[in-house]
Amino acid sequence: MAALVLFGGGGDLALRMLLPSLYYLEHDGLLPDDLKIIGAARSEESREDYVARVRQSVESKAKADDAWSDAAWSKLEARLDYLAVDATSAESLKPLKDKVGPGTCTSFLAVSPSLYARIVTAMRAAGLAEADDRVVLEKPVGRDLETFREIDDAVADAFSELQVFRIDHYLGKETVQNLIALRFGNTIFEPLWNNLSIDHVQITVGETVGVGDRWPYYDEYGALRDMLQNHMLQLLCLVAMEPPSDLEPDSVRNEKVKVLRSLRPITHDEAERVTVRGQYVAGTSEGQPVKGYDEERGLDSDTETFVAIRADIDNWRWAGVPFFMRTGKRLPEKRTEIVIQFKALPHSIFDNDRGQVTANRLVIELQPEEDISLSVMNKKPGLDQRMQLQPIQMSLSWGQNDKSAKPPRRRIAYERLLLDALAGDSTLFVRRDEAEQAWKWVDQVSEAWEGAAFKPRDYVAGTWGPPEADLLLDRTGRRWNTGND
Repeated sequence: MAALVLFGGGGDLALRMLLPSLYYLEHDGLLPDDLKIIGAARSEESREDYVARVRQSVESKAKADDAWSDAAWSKLEARLDYLAVDATSAESLKPLKDKVGPGTCTSFLAVSPSLYARIVTAMRAAGLAEADDRVVLEKPVGRDLETFREIDDAVADAFSELQVFRIDHYLGKETVQNLIALRFGNTIFEPLWNNLSIDHVQITVGETVGVGDRWPYYDEYGALRDMLQNHMLQLLCLVAMEPPSDLEPDSVRNEKVKVLRSLRPITHDEAERVTVRGQYVAGTSEGQPVKGYDEERGLDSDTETFVAIRADIDNWRWAGVPFFMRTGKRLPEKRTEIVIQFKALPHSIFDNDRGQVTANRLVIELQPEEDISLSVMNKKPGLDQRMQLQPIQMSLSWGQNDKSAKPPRRRIAYERLLLDALAGDSTLFVRRDEAEQAWKWVDQVSEAWEGAAFKPRDYVAGTWGPPEADLLLDRTGRRWNTGND
């Protein structure tokens, strides 16, 4: 028998992401036959009431995706159980241990990371951290290297590293995984994947929403720790890592750690030149007037809601290739993308029409749609005596070769990660030394800001951050991808 315990099983993450993911896995016949799923939370409610809440959440999402099946729900419902517990108390967890029974138990901590240390200590005392058991941790673990180590030391006292699955849901996205296939499954890309052919890389994670009532959490973390430390550095690693010897978990993660160790430290002398901090003020978002961050919070704050950074990787492959990252709240678009900008032609034979030849660009889009496209130059149709070129987009998205093909359902990133955790496959999860290196670099940025008394710049809600974000690229003769280039 196998069990999946969802601590915080009645919370937002569980109801909005985890349980719908489990429904889809059930729908597709991918869950282990003997798996039971137990929601564990503080709320005193019956199993029937809990199952009703789960169904309401799952059914609305599945029907929107045209994927609702009474048969699939019946199978999932039969697996579901619920127990009200104080997860920080070993005594309270003993009845949960009885429900889990013999076999492998995978515990997903969908709760505040501030509770992790107390929960895993209680789990160990209650017998929920046996040699075959696993624990899944949601980000962010800690708010700096010191607090990460404090929490992770407690986790390490209860579980071995092989039992710990630190989740970053971006790594479960189909397009992110396809980046590995693109790089290492095609001979046309890997020979060009270096400083001889690539001019620079851009990584953008833009959100139109503001912080709203999440400000107590956000005020502690800010954009640097909330997004860049995990999601964006993980994307950078997948772009920049060397080819692993195979796809075994440690082979892939070893290469990502090498990238993080090669990131050039940012000192307080360089902070203003290579980083931008911003905070949104009142403006217009998606056609509606919105408040500034300080207005939402009710007090003045130096928390950044936008950050842009130039990162340099000091190794042979990437020497001289800047990686530009930007992320923020209240931006004009919800957009997550990686742009691989190749170098311009060293010499153009098409001099008769200046400016017509543009450099190749590979765009890996994660949201709002998932797509990979490559811009190449092509001759304009016609009988003009002068050959004229135009850029065209070659899309690698589903269905391009078969226009009648029905695209697959866009999966929730947690589907892949839950399935891997249940199977004990840690390839797409973050290893401890990987997380430590990411925190170490981010802490250096944070300390550089403090040392330089570097305050956030204002930007109007609905714009792409402070003007300094454009200057970050302008001063190098480059510019951010707008999607219309």
